[in-house]
Amino acid sequence: MNDRAPATPSGLPAALGAYLTWGILPLYLILVSAVPAVEFVAWRIVWTLPLCLLIAGLRHQLPEILTALRDPRIMLTLTASAALIGVNWLVYIWAIQTGEVYAASLGYYINPLINVLLGTLLLGERLSARGWTAVGVAAAGIALLLGGALTTLWISLTLALSFGSYGLLRKRVPVGALPGLTIESLILLAPAIGVAAWYAASPVGSSFGHDSQLSLLIMLGGALTAIPLWLFAVAARRMAYSTLGFVQFLAPTIVFILGLTVFHKPLLPVQLAAFVTIWIAIAIFVWDLRANRTPIAT
Repeated sequence: MNDRAPATPSGLPAALGAYLTWGILPLYLILVSAVPAVEFVAWRIVWTLPLCLLIAGLRHQLPEILTALRDPRIMLTLTASAALIGVNWLVYIWAIQTGEVYAASLGYYINPLINVLLGTLLLGERLSARGWTAVGVAAAGIALLLGGALTTLWISLTLALSFGSYGLLRKRVPVGALPGLTIESLILLAPAIGVAAWYAASPVGSSFGHDSQLSLLIMLGGALTAIPLWLFAVAARRMAYSTLGFVQFLAPTIVFILGLTVFHKPLLPVQLAAFVTIWIAIAIFVWDLRANRTPIAT
């Protein structure tokens, strides 16, 4: 007889779905490269909100959204997380558009280091000696860039810090994944409309509404924004934060491969050394996770 308690839903499938989607996102960004990064982020927000509201309505979560909107503490946290994810989107899209694919990829390799530190220092998650070794090796990889790729290090660090902090806030805020994302989109809506209106009034004009194919691609950005962020928020609430961070290597690995094969970007020796060092750190941490995994008693 198996008297084991019912298992709670795993966050791993949601994490895999989010990171695989983010990994192939540069292929989509190639198709909308004609849209300035700031304008594109604005349109992402505009088209994310209707999709979030539609899904929330189908899932009967609109009352939860209304309840959260009346809670000042929740709104303060979601305002901070909305600002962080807005910065993250802008820097990432700008990096891809300007060809800094490796800097973007490296940012999301560094992000697990940030997640581990945040989970350990702020959430009380414990790290073994091997885990701290992985952190130290990854830090050494970052230090390599200080000597040879300093001009793009700010991209990597901004992406890592903004997304790491975003995930921490979403893990701690007492609101569901989809309602939280909906409120974040609502918070960013007014600035987004202002940016879109500014571009529409400029001599160049808006990127939306003149070419039907480009307009449809811009609208698709709403789904490609909402769905992986929703999956990530689900995973963040169900998984240890340090563990979640090290699942993330899927996305930057795909981006790294795209940089070599699709974008055909040359890889500087110092960048390669940093990548190899951080890959070693990831291997150590995954080894530690497997070594510390113990069977559940029956």
